[in-house]
Parts: sequence; structure tokens; C-alpha cells
Amino acid sequence: MGRVSDRVALVTGGAMGIGRACAMRLSEEGASVVVTDIADEAGQDTVKAITDAGGRAIYIRQDVTSESEWQRLIPEIIQQFGKLNILVNNAGIAIMTPITEMTLADFQKQNAVNLDGVFLGLKHCIPAIADSGGGSIINLSSVAGLKASPGLAAYAMTKGGVRLLSKSVAKECANSANNVRVNSIHPGIIETAIWDKMGLPEGEEGQNRTETTTIAENVVPGGVLGSPSDIANGVLFLASDDSSYITGSELVVDHGMSS
Repeated sequence: MGRVSDRVALVTGGAMGIGRACAMRLSEEGASVVVTDIADEAGQDTVKAITDAGGRAIYIRQDVTSESEWQRLIPEIIQQFGKLNILVNNAGIAIMTPITEMTLADFQKQNAVNLDGVFLGLKHCIPAIADSGGGSIINLSSVAGLKASPGLAAYAMTKGGVRLLSKSVAKECANSANNVRVNSIHPGIIETAIWDKMGLPEGEEGQNRTETTTIAENVVPGGVLGSPSDIANGVLFLASDDSSYITGSELVVDHGMSS
């Protein structure tokens, strides 16, 4: 028996990077996984990797900033799986621009994905998880939500917002005794494709635009670069009964960077 056997998990932004690693790790430990994203081909690839390994997963296209899509998604999950126990609010974007040069459109877009998407996930998944007997919500924040990040000020604002939103909602859930735990996880320098897209117009990617190995060498104690699996292991812990007395907390996975 896996640590999350017989549970149903929803992972937003699950097509690649940290989201893909989370979806696969939860599946390895027995969960049925719903992967959502706007990158359809990559999302289907994640599902195929899970099912090829003997797991159960489906892909559903979702824009996390659209409330109507959340309202459609949750009943579809309940119809197919009968319940929802775990939400990993992972979908996010990072726009690396000095605040005086950032457009209002980029500022609002980053807020919409990183904060509105988390808010909508909480709003629409908490009732479903409570009705399923309870479970766990893990919101992806960042070390940028814990310390100043010049050049990423607006991003840091959204991730700091995720941290306090998680804490406040955790207390709401505890006070209502709905058996839903809410925590945030804070990755450090992790090797993912998000670094190739920072500061670029939508739809464009750069070749090694931001060299993560160099960043890790400069800011992480010991110069150690993290992998998506490092975050997925933390997500699994927060999703499982191993963390049953933990809510309203943040799990920092950054090799001491923010210490």
C-alpha cells in the first residue's frame, strides 16, 4: 500500500517540471491523478508516463484563471473518480522584470495565474475535499515568497501572497472542522523550464536564458541545484497522513538558501 493509496489528486500545471514530478510521485504512492494544464501535448505525455507505469491518470485542459473552468472541472473529477482528496495548486508563471519596467498587463497576468488560480482552487476544491472525507491542499509558493528577490518583485509578491493565503485558509478549515489541511511549499533553485521563459513574451522560450547551475553555485549553500523530484517528495509528505498534524505551515525545500 502506498502512502496515498485510494486517494484522488488534482495537480494543476501538471504537464511538466515540478507539476509533472508531483503527479508521477503521487501516482507511484497509489493516488489516481488528474493532470490539468494548457500545454495539452505535454499533459498527455505526463498521463501516458503514469499509465505506462501502471498508474491511473487523466488529462483535462484547464486555465486556472477561469472560474467557469474550475466549476466545470470539479464535478467532472467527482463523476469520474467519485471523490477528491488532494489538490496541488502548482500552476504558475514567473516574469523577471524590474518593477519600473513591468507593464500593468504582465503584472496582472502574473497575479491572475499565481494568486487568482490558487484562490479559485481553494474556493472550489475545499468543499469537494471535505465532502470526500477530508484531505490535503498543497499550494506551491517559492523562496521568493520568503525573502526579497530584486528583478522578481512582482513574482515575489504573488508567492508571498500564496504563503499567507494558505495560512489563513488553513485556520478557516481548522475552525470549521472540515478535515481539510492547507500548507504551502517553497522551492529553491530547481531545474525546470520556467527559467527559460522568465521575462520573455508569451509563447516564446530561450535556450538557457537563465543558467540554473550558475545561479545555484552563487546563492545555494554548497552550490546544489534542486530537481523537481525534491519538491515532489515534499508534496507527497504534505499530501499523506505522515503530515496529519501539519496545517497552516510552509515546507521550505531550498538546501538552506533562505536560512
